[in-house]
Amino acid sequence: MSQLREKSLVTLKEDTTSSFPFAKDLPMIFLGEIANMAGHGIFIGKSGKCYFGYHISHFRELSEDEV
Repeated sequence: MSQLREKSLVTLKEDTTSSFPFAKDLPMIFLGEIANMAGHGIFIGKSGKCYFGYHISHFRELSEDEV
């Protein structure tokens, strides 16, 4: 089950060391978890591009102060 709220602004967790193709497209909107792929999400970057299939455990919601 997802720990992120749907339609929330998210960014990568600080301890995530992998490089992602969307690194310059943050923050992103988390649309939700993929129904048949538990633990994987659908995201929309600030450019409007859609990214899907990434592990939601790599992301955290932005705080009110960061928004």
